[in-house]
Amino acid sequence: MKRQTVFFGIFATAMLIVPAFAADDSAGITGVRWGRNAFGYEPLPSGPQPVTNLKRRRDGTSDGGQLIGDYNNPILTAAAAAAVKQKGGLASAGKGFPNVSDQCRAYAPPFTFAMQLSFQMLQKSDGDITIIYNQDDNVRHVRMNATHPTDLLPSPMGDAVGHWEGETLVIDTVGIKTNPFIAADMYGTLQSAAMHVIERYRLIDGALAWAAQDKYLKVQGVVGGGRAPVADTNAPPKGLRLELTMEDPNVFTAPLSVLVTYRHLFTPWQEQVCAENPVDHYEGEWIGLPRADHPDF
Repeated sequence: MKRQTVFFGIFATAMLIVPAFAADDSAGITGVRWGRNAFGYEPLPSGPQPVTNLKRRRDGTSDGGQLIGDYNNPILTAAAAAAVKQKGGLASAGKGFPNVSDQCRAYAPPFTFAMQLSFQMLQKSDGDITIIYNQDDNVRHVRMNATHPTDLLPSPMGDAVGHWEGETLVIDTVGIKTNPFIAADMYGTLQSAAMHVIERYRLIDGALAWAAQDKYLKVQGVVGGGRAPVADTNAPPKGLRLELTMEDPNVFTAPLSVLVTYRHLFTPWQEQVCAENPVDHYEGEWIGLPRADHPDF
């Protein structure tokens, strides 16, 4: 099985103890493990739509074994459409295409939200937030009530600043460092240094979250063939709705807004490590582990 379609590493079970909800988070978004069972973005009812998979299974769900993005989507610029078409051609031929996951790179925004199935926000005493993601143990740091520096140095996760708008957490990210494997989604949609990502998190009714996830699973399909243990279906707690907006004039013809719906996870935290595996599934796939050009100290 190709690493491009699996996005999994080696799992080891580990328990994580977290603090109570921070005082700044009256809604209860932080300190909770959130999860879902499908990759990709949920579309909004109207407006520009995210790229979807042209390859479908017999039941109509997306075929994760062949990621052939719809390059005719009008949200894509000509250059982005050409890239999606080229990578779809590789996938269709069974050759696949490299991505940040199978190269052990950081899941940079917005790829983070297309691929990460579970995460937890931890708010520190100074109000800043650390977000930990299950897949490949990626970490993001959000500086609350701050602004982006004028001399911003691009980094793998970008510079994230946040603030609360009532009970909605807003995170603004720019300065994402690009590389040959970075993409805005699982179909290889291009991403440039101009990418600007805005996340808006808010709690929603648990039954609404369950219905939204169930509706999306009928289109996208379930990762791994089964549901992850989440809240009790008879009396689900609150769900979490992420409204994500991506702005990149080199990629999108207009700002693209999508949704991602999460529910409570009650399983123990599972550590996942991206292991070195230089066994090519296709020529030129593995280019080696990331290496710094200069020592950090």
